[in-house]
Amino acid sequence: MIISHKYKFIFIKTRKTAGTSIEVFLSEHCDEKDILTPVRPVVESHKARNYMGIWNPARELRTRGVKEAKLTVHDLLRRRKFYNHIPALIVRERISKKMWNSYFKFCVERNPWDKTLSHYSMMKDRNGGDLNFEEYLAKGDFCINYPLYTDRKKKVIVDHIIKYEDLNQELSAIFGTLGIPFEGQLAVKAKSNHRSDKRPYRKVYTEAQRRIIEKAFQHEIKLLDYQY
Repeated sequence: MIISHKYKFIFIKTRKTAGTSIEVFLSEHCDEKDILTPVRPVVESHKARNYMGIWNPARELRTRGVKEAKLTVHDLLRRRKFYNHIPALIVRERISKKMWNSYFKFCVERNPWDKTLSHYSMMKDRNGGDLNFEEYLAKGDFCINYPLYTDRKKKVIVDHIIKYEDLNQELSAIFGTLGIPFEGQLAVKAKSNHRSDKRPYRKVYTEAQRRIIEKAFQHEIKLLDYQY
């Protein structure tokens, strides 16, 4: 997650959408007073800064349930004001209303069938290679991102959702508007070495597997009009 006072934007980091690559690129352009949360694994050219601190949790505690409120208190005791993959809703509650309303807020989303294969490949590597696709699907631990950029009523609260499929084109337009130098392509592709099977996703899924993803990601599919 990045809050740039220099360029007046808030980048909400979603999962398996080139988020780390974008953060690494922006890290080199952000000011020392900007807020950048750590990335894992560490990338040498990325400098996390200013993400620790305290805040008034009153508004946050009023709107969260008991379980969520405990997480707020836990963060407050650790002075963990901002963190990797923090939801936009929590960011909104931890910064001023003026900042939230005046800064440009954006994130990236990805075709769920393609995103799922990328997530599966990463989880397989983390499992020592001992995880087949059917086992992964049966667990149901999917890379669902919409809670990161919507409110409790599933309403989008960021200003723009970039489609991963048009990443460089949309980044060019956004960075151009914000005044961030960009040559049309991200130089660093972080976490891109997990997926060895480069076949188009349509050649990987069975009909039954396709429908599992369609059901699990129905909100993201409807929201961004993704087609198989």
